[in-house]
Amino acid sequence: EQSIFYDLWAIGIYEGSTPFDLAAPENVSNPVITAKCVVDIEASYVADPFMVIKNEKYYMFFEVFNWETNQGDIAYAESTDGIQWEYQKIAIDETFHLSYPYIFTWDNDYYLIPESQEDLSVRLYKSISFPGKWEYVGNLISGYHYVDPSIFLYNDKWWLFVSTPSNDILNLYYSNNLLGEWKPHPMNPIVKFDKHIARAGGRVITHNDRLYRLTQDDYPVYGLQVFAFEITELTENSYAEKIASKKPIVNMTGHGWNAAGMHTVDLHKIKDKWVAAVDGRNR
Repeated sequence: EQSIFYDLWAIGIYEGSTPFDLAAPENVSNPVITAKCVVDIEASYVADPFMVIKNEKYYMFFEVFNWETNQGDIAYAESTDGIQWEYQKIAIDETFHLSYPYIFTWDNDYYLIPESQEDLSVRLYKSISFPGKWEYVGNLISGYHYVDPSIFLYNDKWWLFVSTPSNDILNLYYSNNLLGEWKPHPMNPIVKFDKHIARAGGRVITHNDRLYRLTQDDYPVYGLQVFAFEITELTENSYAEKIASKKPIVNMTGHGWNAAGMHTVDLHKIKDKWVAAVDGRNR
């Protein structure tokens, strides 16, 4: 099984003038991070990249699939320009699988919510010495296989999208405080029985004062491409969205490191362009 997955996923950088016209920039040699970059464990692949920029330095967190334990750990790499990346180390390692390290800042602190569905939880970590040292703060919600939790702050409330292992259900939770009490949205499930649009595919973003969620297309196979949906209505009682573009914002290229699919996009507005950490699979 390990040989099947070896080097399957890798991480690259895309850019665009908007979040909807992303492409590989000419000055970047993708993929920028592969399993071969990982030096502290034997890695099968790397995937699910999320970035933050601090003091003009780039930090990327991602899943490293550990060959020996057969589970995901969270590692990070650093860059001074977003083009050349240097792998650092594993930052979070639990006794269960971790992936999708959704990192964000709040109140001058760095937080990270990985997928920890094997633990039946959505776990919150706080950086106690950025970027390499993290502590577990607690669970936001517990009791189910929550997949790819994606958190964002909107209208002074916290919102959290979670999918399910079947990749065809999307639920929404909200809270007045980061540490809860978290409540399920009355319109759950937001998406029902649709593998094309139910599972989160990256950070929730704001563009031209509009809110967008990214979603991976998992039908007929997992991790094909990523679409953007504009969230047109979001309150404690209502939710509505519409597809932002019929065209996926990233998809398989048919050759090379992302020949067969792409499934995570982390978008950041940097000066006059959008820069995205993306992942792709080669088969």
